[in-house]
Amino acid sequence: MKRYFHFYIVLSVAVLLLLSSCASHPDVPSSAKEAKCLPAIYPDYCNVTVPCNIAPLNFMLPADQYEACVARFTTPDGKQQTYGDGVKVQIPEEEWHAMLDASKGKSLKVEVWGQKGDEWLAFTPFEILVAPEPIDEYLSYRLIEPSYVAWTFMEIAQRNLTTFEETQIFNNEITMNNREKGQCVNCHSYQNYKTDNMLFHVRLANAGTVIVNDGKISKVNLKRDYTISSGVYPSWHPTAKLIAFSTDLTRQAFHTSNPNKIEVYDLASDLILYDVETDSVSVVSNDSTLLEVYPTWSPDGKYLYYCKSVPLPEEMRDKDIRTTYSKIQYNIYRRSFDVATHIFGDEELVYDAASIDKSATLPRISPDGRYLLFAQGQYGCFHIRHNDGDIVCMPLDAETPTFLDLSNLNSEGTPDSYPSWSSNGHWIMVASRREDGNFCRVYFSYFKDGKVSKAFLLPQEDPEHNTFLLKSYNRPEFMVEPVKISVNEFSKVFE
Repeated sequence: MKRYFHFYIVLSVAVLLLLSSCASHPDVPSSAKEAKCLPAIYPDYCNVTVPCNIAPLNFMLPADQYEACVARFTTPDGKQQTYGDGVKVQIPEEEWHAMLDASKGKSLKVEVWGQKGDEWLAFTPFEILVAPEPIDEYLSYRLIEPSYVAWTFMEIAQRNLTTFEETQIFNNEITMNNREKGQCVNCHSYQNYKTDNMLFHVRLANAGTVIVNDGKISKVNLKRDYTISSGVYPSWHPTAKLIAFSTDLTRQAFHTSNPNKIEVYDLASDLILYDVETDSVSVVSNDSTLLEVYPTWSPDGKYLYYCKSVPLPEEMRDKDIRTTYSKIQYNIYRRSFDVATHIFGDEELVYDAASIDKSATLPRISPDGRYLLFAQGQYGCFHIRHNDGDIVCMPLDAETPTFLDLSNLNSEGTPDSYPSWSSNGHWIMVASRREDGNFCRVYFSYFKDGKVSKAFLLPQEDPEHNTFLLKSYNRPEFMVEPVKISVNEFSKVFE
């Protein structure tokens, strides 16, 4: 009896696997009406350029308009495969990566059919170009509500970009013993995209900066008597155990009628340098009349770039910042740096945004040192909250500022900010609220020879994931390897 029972179990599993296989590789409709347009798939992956190692670009047709979807993928060598389950196209990882390998440096042809009632529509085919350059395998981000005055659960997570695996780096519940005070975790950062030297901040309960130095964990207090706060907005020197920070008195205000909704501004901000080996803090710049923020190193470590506000008109300098915030604008500067002596050179103006009535923040230098990438809006230093926030890129060797065409990367009328370069310099990542104006999502764009391709959304196993995720991706950072320290190991530094 037991033998027959096992037989039926095995048979049942085999039938289920067969049915599953049939469902994921459906037949192409035998007849269909030509739609004469691209399919309105979500996410929009039509004619994008993707890394040769990215996770499957699963997508769907609108469930309120279609009953079913079938997609056929054709590789350059003529091999074909079909997918579709309801209105969703979800591709097994192994099959997807085989198609990418066969299409590297070329493109995948994609044909999509959608069923409306008893009729099938055949949409205009599109291509997915497969770049020969890979993307960094890992990405980390903080998952938070899009706006808040208080919070409960908060986490920093990491995602394998070649698969859909997501794991926690840290969360604010494991060590939060003072729930009335709360705990915020933020500003994760890495040295040269690697994780043996990294950090993140913990605010309020159990406050401090958690630093990993050659794999060893410690919690330090970066506040000194001569600084206005502990360090924020970190940037690791590419070769030395040094971290540049700004120190800020940051405030958040909520608008009642302004379409930007929230204003984030600084009452004061300076720049400091932290020596990990000696636990010492030195001041880089502390002009009490101006605001200095967002330090970032050049890839060779010879320059520190940062943003600095321009003086307000005389009649506005003593007024409440809540009435003058929209007049504060930042330019981009740099100072040379001697890694042997830790001495900084004189300040150099790199980009005068205020001269064109703009404000520039979050500078990032390409790995080859040739391009400056930054966020820009009309005012302020927090453009992810400003609907005019866009990403700008300019060659550093140009005598006068010239800007690359980033129309394929930026969105229209919604915030784009927090730009980053991949370690090979061929992928630009941005945080954007273009989906709905509220939730931050991660987008990537291929960069080569000064040109960018159409941006595409971070792929998810379920294409509806971003529709139902009520969290924003905050401070997305590229990594070439995962954080190897567990949440529990990190928690021990608070004991």
